[in-house]
Amino acid sequence: MGMSQNITDQIERRQELERQNERLEEFASIVSHDLRSPLSVAGGHLELAQETCESDHLVRAADALDRSQALIDDLMKLAREGEAVGELEPVDLADVAERSWQTVETGSATLETHATRTLRADRSRLQELVENLYRNAVEHGGDDVTVSVGAMDGGFYVSDTGPGIPESDREEVFEAGYSTNEDGTGFGLRIVEQITDAHGWQITVTESEQGGARFEVAGVKESE
Repeated sequence: MGMSQNITDQIERRQELERQNERLEEFASIVSHDLRSPLSVAGGHLELAQETCESDHLVRAADALDRSQALIDDLMKLAREGEAVGELEPVDLADVAERSWQTVETGSATLETHATRTLRADRSRLQELVENLYRNAVEHGGDDVTVSVGAMDGGFYVSDTGPGIPESDREEVFEAGYSTNEDGTGFGLRIVEQITDAHGWQITVTESEQGGARFEVAGVKESE
C-alpha cells in the first residue's frame, strides 16, 4: 500500500511539473512574440537616426535594445530547453573548451586549457554550459581576464582571474535574474545549473588560486 502511494505521488508530481513547464513555455512564447516586433521596429528607427545624428543618447538606446534582445533569448532558453538533454556521447573536454571560446566575445581575454578528459555528455548543451561560464568571467573580470578549464577528480572546472564571488553570494548566483553586472541578463548561470542538473551533475562555486571565481562540476562520468 505504501509503495503504491509513493508511485502515485511521483506520477502526480511529474504531471504537475509537466503542466508548469507547458505554462512557462507558453508564457515565454507570448512574451517573445509580443516584444520582438516592437523591438525590431525600434531598432530600425534607431539605425535611421544614427545615420543622420551622432549622440550618446542613441548609443545608450542601442545598448538597451541589445540587452532586451539578450533577455528574451535567455528567457526562451530557460523555458524551452529547461533541464532536457539529448543523447549522451563521448565528448573531448579540451575540444569543447576551445570551440566554446571561439563562439564567445572575449576581447583580449586569455584561455588556458588543462582539460585532458573525455566525458559522457550532450555535446551541444555542454558547450552551452562552458560558453555561459566564459561570458560570466569576461563580464565580471574584464577583457584582460584569464580563464582556465581543467579536469579534476570526478569532473572539471572553469576558473578565472577576476574579482571572484563573495562567499555570501555563492548560492544566489544560480538564481534566475541574479546579476551584479548592469549589462548582464542574470540568466546565464541559471542556465548553467539547469544543464548540470539535466546531466545528473553538481555545480559549486568557490575561489580560484588567483582570487577569482572557480566553478566546479562534479559527478561527471568519463567515457570508457
